[in-house]
This record gives sequence, structure tokens and C-alpha cells, in this order.
Amino acid sequence: MDAPRRPAGRGRFPLSLRRRPVAWERQRPTWRDAAPSVIAGALERARSRPSGNWYAVGASRDVGRDRPLGRTVAGTEVVLWRATDGRLRGGPGACPHLGAPLKDSPVRCGTLVCHWHGLGLDGGPFAGWEPYPVYDDGVLVWVRLDRVGGEEPLARPRVPVRPAAADAVAAVYTGVGRCAPDDVVANRLDPWHGAWFHPYSFVDLTVADGPAGPQDAFTVDVSFKVAGRLVVPVRAEFTAPGPRTVVMRITEGEGVGSVVETHATPLGTDASGRPRTAVVEAVVAASARPGFAVARAAAPLLRPLMRATAGRLWRDDMAYAERRWELRSSGRFPG
Repeated sequence: MDAPRRPAGRGRFPLSLRRRPVAWERQRPTWRDAAPSVIAGALERARSRPSGNWYAVGASRDVGRDRPLGRTVAGTEVVLWRATDGRLRGGPGACPHLGAPLKDSPVRCGTLVCHWHGLGLDGGPFAGWEPYPVYDDGVLVWVRLDRVGGEEPLARPRVPVRPAAADAVAAVYTGVGRCAPDDVVANRLDPWHGAWFHPYSFVDLTVADGPAGPQDAFTVDVSFKVAGRLVVPVRAEFTAPGPRTVVMRITEGEGVGSVVETHATPLGTDASGRPRTAVVEAVVAASARPGFAVARAAAPLLRPLMRATAGRLWRDDMAYAERRWELRSSGRFPG
């Protein structure tokens, strides 16, 4: 069995050829390394880090000039829209007149106009409606809910360091599952499952170190599968800078600096009382190769592919997270 090669830097070509690929069933088992106590410890430390009561709501691109974006965050209806200058506005999602769902109302000249009786909101306090602090980081939009979070508020969300927008291609995937945010974060803090659970995407995965260092990071050597024996080997770090966020950052190999941010946003409960959580995942890809300029130019075509790739992975990972919640809620979780 070949040991995974540690990528020391960017090679001449982005792709590598696996010389002696190992069959799925013959790869080294990782269950001994994926100690429940290690995952639980990393999760507990993540939960202790402040969020400032900020919640990722969705993609910046989802908030247009003529239609608002509506979400429910921890049982609280939220609506976001843009003023005439493009700035983000937001607040409660119910009209203060008779409670109409503002997410279904149009925006005209920066004013959100209720489609029931025409009450207009420009983002300032009006008729008992009070705005929420909101933030647009260029990739994601956020809302601060102090009554929900209960922490010391921060002026801005703690947005992870990303490649410069002009040098990157960004795409955002959003999915919903019946679990708690902790279950989503725990999934991401278990990098050992990658090559076993996602063999169509990852091979030759080794957790080289973790959690370690001041960033409390898992260091992972892995190859992204392209086609057949063609792969892209990288070294990546997984960190949890907040209670509902896990960031994977490529530190060596192709696409150094590229990040995948996974944000777990609580929505509320379903009719049976099960929690519902949204996964808001931002993929921000960059490369120093001259040819990457072509990829940036083709960003409108690439974004749907990037979202589809994230969606395929999250179909599996959400099953992991939902199973974890089911076992925890019934007292059967072995971890």
C-alpha cells in the first residue's frame, strides 16, 4: 500500500497520476484514529469560541435589487434586501401591520413594500418594526440576533481569511437537514471519514496531525479525485474558528489559500420537534497558475458545478449528521 505523498508545493502540472491505487476495501482503516474523544474535544473547544451572535444566512448573490431573501434563524423570521446604493438591510420577516411574510414582498427603489397592504420599509425603525444588524462580506450575508445568541455582541462576524475576490472564484451551497448545528460541525471535525465515506471525491487521505498548534488545526494530506487515476494532491488544515463554523484551507499543493467554509445555522424545529439546521457552505477557490484567469472568466459556468459538487458531498454528510443527532437524542450515541 502506497503512503500518501505530502505535497511540498505547486508542481508543473496540477494533476498527478496514482501509480498503484489502493482499492477502497484495502485502504488503511481509520476508526482507531478517529477517536470519539478527539472529535468531542474539538467540538467542545469550537463551542467555547465567540460568534458575537452572528449567523450566516446565505449567499450575497441571493440578495438582489428587486427581491428580498427570507430565512428563519433559530425560530426567528428574518428578511434581507438591498437599499438603492446596494447596502444590505434586514430585520424581522413579519410585517408590523398584520404579519404578512415580507420574504414574498417586492423591493422598489430600495424600499421593501409589503404585498398585503403596501406598508414600506426602508431599513429604519418604523411602526414597531426594528432592524437587525446585518453584514455582507462579499460572499455571504449575515444577521446578528442578540436575543437568540445570548453572547456579547460583536460589531461584525468573524469572517475567515479568504483569497482576494479578484483572484478567486466563489460559490455558495445551501442545504437543510434534521439535526443540530453541533452535528454538522462534528462531521467536519472528523476528517478521517473522507476517503471511506466519499471515495468518489477523496483518496489517499491521511490525518497527519491534529488537533494541534495555536489554531487547533487538523492537518490532512488528501488527493481530490478527478477521473480514473488522475488526482490533485494537497495538504489542508481544518479549523473551527467559531461554534458553528469549520474552515478547510489548502496550505500546500494546488490552490494554496483556497478555502471551504462550512457554517451551520439553526433554523428551528419541524412538526415532530426535530431540530433543523441549514448548511451554508462557501467554496472560495484560487490558484497562482496563469490559466486560472480563464476559470475566473468562466465563473458563471463554474459556480453551478461547484455547488453541485458540494451538494453531492453533503447528501452523504447530512446523512452522517442526521444519524448522529438521532443516536444522541435517543441516548444511543457511542461517542
